[in-house]
Amino acid sequence: MSLPEIVSREQWRTAREELLLKEKAATRARDALNAERRGLPMVEIDKEYVFEGGDGKATLPDLFEGRPQLVVYHFMFAPEWDAGCRSCSGFLDQVGHLAHLKARGTTFAAVSRAPYTKILPFKARMGWTLPWYAACGGDFNHDFEATLEEDGELFDRPGVSCFLRDGGRVFHTYSTYARGLDGLGPTTSFLDLTALGRQEEWELPAGRASALGAPAGSERVRYHDEYED
Repeated sequence: MSLPEIVSREQWRTAREELLLKEKAATRARDALNAERRGLPMVEIDKEYVFEGGDGKATLPDLFEGRPQLVVYHFMFAPEWDAGCRSCSGFLDQVGHLAHLKARGTTFAAVSRAPYTKILPFKARMGWTLPWYAACGGDFNHDFEATLEEDGELFDRPGVSCFLRDGGRVFHTYSTYARGLDGLGPTTSFLDLTALGRQEEWELPAGRASALGAPAGSERVRYHDEYED
């Protein structure tokens, strides 16, 4: 095994401070990239999608659960499989308590091509309580490029798609796939993908922090059992 070089405490401190400069630069670059992401245009969804979940049939607006934003995780689970993708399962295992996303007006849900009769027992086996829907054989996975076709064969890829709701209108704001999911899991990492972001005063573009008519994001953070929702 190749291990790091052994040095004195003083040498380590010097090397650490040099790396810290690069880490701070990366943080500033990430903030700028997130601001640019929030500046992306959006596309209105004019097609009706039908899903099946724990409460029966649902439309895309239903998946928001009354909140302004929706983050959909495209979970790889083909109709012919008996269990979901192992890597996707590992991803969902690391998703934090959803109360913190809900406090910022954002709903998280998984969507798969498998029928709900297969999703439900696997979800119970994994011990997950997050919303998970079957795409009911519709165009949702295809339209948002989570299911692709090559040489006449369908194949899935993991991804995340973000949506914004304004009254009765729904808009697609962002999608990313495969390595684009690296680093996702904590609440703030999902919020960074959305149009409203973390809703902090320091974020650009300005004016998104008060979009929900509530205090800035960090001022709404509670212990997850203290939220009224």
